[in-house]
Amino acid sequence: MAQSQEQAAQIHTAGEASKGYVVAGAILKCNCGTQRTRLKIPFSHGVYIKGKAKMTVEDYVPGIHIGSFGNCSNPLNPAVAASTMVDIYGVKKAPCVPVLTMPWLHGKGDTKVEGKAALLSHCTHKCMYGGDIVIEDDGQQLDF
Repeated sequence: MAQSQEQAAQIHTAGEASKGYVVAGAILKCNCGTQRTRLKIPFSHGVYIKGKAKMTVEDYVPGIHIGSFGNCSNPLNPAVAASTMVDIYGVKKAPCVPVLTMPWLHGKGDTKVEGKAALLSHCTHKCMYGGDIVIEDDGQQLDF
């Protein structure tokens, strides 16, 4: 019996909540940033879910796949440490420029897209300045 497109877009593992495949337009959040950003892809890998490009763990490059999270508040960021900008609570901030040096963690290695592990909604990333980046919405139901 064939699975529906929606069922195929979810992974069911015994004892775990379902984990969705992530597509272009997914919403990302950094715990040190002041705003969310969307995951982008300049060229599709040729695999689609609900008409949207499926992403891989290698889709992590700042400025190409991941944009700014507004302003950064992590004092480990040299720009924040040197900044004179503060919010209404007295927290120092500086424009966010994510520094990411490796692929997303916890991809689906047995599901490949152009030979790379598929990106799942539970995958995480860590900015070199200490920010924890999570996928808030896998993007499958979002409009651009």
